[in-house]
Amino acid sequence: MNWLEAAILGFIQGLTEFLPISSTGHLYLGRKIFGLQDAGLFLDTMLHIGTFIALIVFYKDILWKLAKRPFSKLVFLLAAGTIPAVIAGLLFKDFFDGISKTGMTIGWEFIFTALCLLFADRVKKGARKLDDLTFSDALWIGSFQALAIFPAVSRSGLTIAGALMRGIDKETAAYFSFLLSIPAVFGALLFQLKDLAEYTGPSIGFPAMLIATIASAIFGYLAVAFMINFVKNHSLKWFALYVLVLGAGILLLQGMKIF
Repeated sequence: MNWLEAAILGFIQGLTEFLPISSTGHLYLGRKIFGLQDAGLFLDTMLHIGTFIALIVFYKDILWKLAKRPFSKLVFLLAAGTIPAVIAGLLFKDFFDGISKTGMTIGWEFIFTALCLLFADRVKKGARKLDDLTFSDALWIGSFQALAIFPAVSRSGLTIAGALMRGIDKETAAYFSFLLSIPAVFGALLFQLKDLAEYTGPSIGFPAMLIATIASAIFGYLAVAFMINFVKNHSLKWFALYVLVLGAGILLLQGMKIF
């Protein structure tokens, strides 16, 4: 992988991790275009480390407050919201890893993401804020996060959609969605690092790895800030239309034996 491919993949990961269009699905497409499928595990790990750094930097103030108050309501909400993803990951990891490697279902998964976004966008605008969230809200949103174990189902898209369905206002929905992703991404990284210790496939040179990670972190930070402000006054339908067209296009190419 050369430096330009590394920068492009870091850009893709950073933006699509937090825009509701699925980073895993886009990374699969990017790796396929550049012929880097064999370096998937190593590359994905470094790119997700980049976006994890972006989350830590963006939420540093609230994370510091939570570290000083480990038994606060918000900590328990985040823990409750993480439970469904943990269960899904432990029970179905091998199954979904197999799906991710083949990529045969990503067209349908993009379309599923689009339908969820379109449905959520039509829900009556809510007014509930972060302090109004309950444990049942967290479990509900966390259940949507668990569905993102499918490779081209957008985690941010589904958790924002799930929050909107509970009458939570758009800005809070995005804010809580990304905050909830911190324990989920951290747990996924731990699993990936364990698998990486047993990884025997091709590796990536240090310069390319560093460029990919830095690009992922920078564009990830920008995407979080953009998305939280964007959803306040804008519709999700544009993201939905994009992934709908993308999913339909992939299915068409698969039907023509081109993809």
